[in-house]
Amino acid sequence: MDIGEFNSHASVRFNHLFYDGVDTVELASHYGTPLYVVSESAVRERCSSVRKAFLEKYPNTRAVYASKAFQTLDMCRIIDQEGLGIDVVSGGELYAALKAQVNPGAIVFHGNAKTLDELEYAIENDVGRIISDNLREISEVERIAARLGKKVKLLYRITPGVDSHTHRFISTGSLDSKFGIPLDSSVRNDYMRAVLNSPHIDFRGFHFHIGSQIRDNFSHLAALGVALKLIVDVHTDYGFDVSELNLGGGFGIRYLPGDPETELGYFLDPMMQLIRFEMEKAKIPMPMVTIEPGRWIIGEAGITLYELRSVKTIPGIRTYVGVDGGMTDNIRPALYEARYHAISANKADWSHDTVVTIAGKCCESGDILVKDIGLAEPKPGDIVAVFSTGAYNHSMASNYNRIPRPAVVMTTGEGRHRLSVRRESYEDMLIREF
Repeated sequence: MDIGEFNSHASVRFNHLFYDGVDTVELASHYGTPLYVVSESAVRERCSSVRKAFLEKYPNTRAVYASKAFQTLDMCRIIDQEGLGIDVVSGGELYAALKAQVNPGAIVFHGNAKTLDELEYAIENDVGRIISDNLREISEVERIAARLGKKVKLLYRITPGVDSHTHRFISTGSLDSKFGIPLDSSVRNDYMRAVLNSPHIDFRGFHFHIGSQIRDNFSHLAALGVALKLIVDVHTDYGFDVSELNLGGGFGIRYLPGDPETELGYFLDPMMQLIRFEMEKAKIPMPMVTIEPGRWIIGEAGITLYELRSVKTIPGIRTYVGVDGGMTDNIRPALYEARYHAISANKADWSHDTVVTIAGKCCESGDILVKDIGLAEPKPGDIVAVFSTGAYNHSMASNYNRIPRPAVVMTTGEGRHRLSVRRESYEDMLIREF
């Protein structure tokens, strides 16, 4: 297939893979490998789609980027410039967002086990929302806010108890989940009284997130039905009208050429219709609705470049090609059995009919990046490009085997590029040690 049909920012010129008009082989030579390459123009296009499909289409809505997918200072600034908020899940992510001068009011702070230091840091800095899912945190937020003379906007994350039809490690909406408050009536009263009786908490409503890389809208709609029933019950039982409903994210992207392309409207239009219908039926004011796309914004915007270091054929079994990266820069195949598409970037016009398995360099048998993929007569020194690596590659990178983490380069269209995150050095890895 034409690689441009799979990724509109990719093209082939002079037998090389170009990305945003930049020769990826030259990028590899200039910056070294492994190398994360992120298309800023692709990110901005996705942010524009969020505005058109949601923010401009429906009044009283917000969108926040789930920055755990990929968070750098550069990315925080881009998201802020595009008018989206930022969702963080730790003190470190909050620090980075504030360092990038993101408006604190546009930050949503998640997490099922926030520390006291994290809560104090968030409340001191007037973050826009805290999403909570346990009673102890409610008492801690109330105590800190009272001492600081603040009033904290807070939502409960709920566990809707739906099957999201994704890998069990990235499914978060089932009843047996570490995330969210249980909706059983025997304990729900405790949670509601805790926030409604806390004078320094401005309780706004509910949040749910059913998982990641969801391809159909059935699970989102099922979870939404649970949330809407809860809103009606809270109105009936406590006389309280929820003012905010956060639908989370989890919208799927394309990892392989055969994957369908899913528009945001496929998920959001029926959800917004259902919210309006149920609120009008119950005569309850329409809440502000928030979404939290992460992977959907950054996933397809990123590629990773590797240098092929070795070729080993086991007759009648398999040919392995070893590259200079692996599970330290992309843990997802080992962790989730994630699948990726790859091509020979320096032989992009050649037939990709040599079936190989791309193996990483870590001292682990499970360090396999791509199984049974066709490459173009692989030889040591080739540059291999793996697609759709923008989400959960850089953010989950590690120093296992004392391997430095790769650099990040941003491409901005028309052949321009800049260093966004420098490559880690051996000295960097030892800087905390005595």
